[in-house]
Amino acid sequence: MKSKNPIATPDFVAASNAMAARFGSGFQTSSAICEQHAGLEGHHRHQIPDAVLSVSTLDDVVDAVAICRTHQIPIIPYGAGTSLEGHLSAVQGGISLDMSKLDHIIEIDADNLRCRVGAGVTREQLNLALRDKGLFFPIDPGANATLGGMASTRASGTNAIRYGTMRDNTLSLQVVLADGNVIETGTKAAKTAAGYDLTALFVGSEGTLGIVTELTLKLSGIAETIIAGTCHFDDLHGAVRTVITAIQIGIPLARIELLDDAQIIACNSYSGLGLPAKPTLFLEFHGSEHAVSEQSAIFAEIAQANGGSALEIASQAEDRTRLWKARHNAYFAAKSLRPNALIWSTDVCVPIASLAESVLEAREEIEQQGLLATIVGHVGDGNFHVLFVLNPECPEDRHKASIVNAHMVERALAVGGTCTGEHGIGIGVSGKNPPRGLGSGAVI
Repeated sequence: MKSKNPIATPDFVAASNAMAARFGSGFQTSSAICEQHAGLEGHHRHQIPDAVLSVSTLDDVVDAVAICRTHQIPIIPYGAGTSLEGHLSAVQGGISLDMSKLDHIIEIDADNLRCRVGAGVTREQLNLALRDKGLFFPIDPGANATLGGMASTRASGTNAIRYGTMRDNTLSLQVVLADGNVIETGTKAAKTAAGYDLTALFVGSEGTLGIVTELTLKLSGIAETIIAGTCHFDDLHGAVRTVITAIQIGIPLARIELLDDAQIIACNSYSGLGLPAKPTLFLEFHGSEHAVSEQSAIFAEIAQANGGSALEIASQAEDRTRLWKARHNAYFAAKSLRPNALIWSTDVCVPIASLAESVLEAREEIEQQGLLATIVGHVGDGNFHVLFVLNPECPEDRHKASIVNAHMVERALAVGGTCTGEHGIGIGVSGKNPPRGLGSGAVI
């Protein structure tokens, strides 16, 4: 195993010389640049890479892998830096491979509802290019992440209940393996039964199996009618029960998000929403005008039966944008509750029937520990997050949060759920006696 700081070793010096000769100013070792590539959000300790290499072509990636393989230097692929689980932390030192210049939209095939993009293309960049074609790419993790990074972590987000996750929307990948070989997984067809599903293997592998350089993705049509709305409840149980009932009777929700009263207070202050300080559902319907009207009316009846308020509709595009922008900024809204706060975002996902109990038990334990925390969640698929607002000067805060998180994970596993629904493992550890291992993203 190489040193966590190999910058002075003969291997790293030789690799640096080879990188400088091949890439010139694209290879940098300045401390400021390296610190920017260590991962800026999340609660994990950031370990800074020894160098940063910016690549812009497939050949650049292949050559970089060859040099690092020869000299046994770790590589950490870097996209937009939005991951939360320490994926970008250089746990063994090494080189951060900045993929952001692989940002070309190679092909948009509107007739076949697919596109081909470089790994450095961001989801907002792609959707801007698709807008005038009546299409969009539906996976929305909130942050303007790169599509290569989203594939690597199997991202999902607010639209997953209707459109699925990156696993469901990735047709094929171009990947550079650790031995320098380039492979293409999958096909352009909507499905295939020809051998192993290598695309699914690489989606979610977090950079440990290879470096994604291009992706072929499924696209969706923009619905004729889109309406969003909010509904407020006196307690979390009524809100979660409404979600479960709506799903069980088959309402085709496009989005449904839960924000508890603590998160609403934070969003009101940070995003200027002015909503009642109660557990609230943000939701969205896609379809024809008649279908959307019918679906929203049925949902309103279910909510009312569970103690919910009248459904407040936002049909104008600017109103919907404001609402979802506030939801996407929930992380930063929570962070603003405490000066210099550190946010630990949990990520358990449970079967939908276990959701109400899981959320309520988490909130009860948060109160018992005396922690400042909010709850948000993509509750349509059983995935919710506790955002612990930690005081970095108080180690006891982190200790208490770790207890709550461990219990959440244990309860999720006990009902057949998972410790992470969408963030990925990264270098995170959960539960009792966690395994030791390398940080994700290292190709050695």
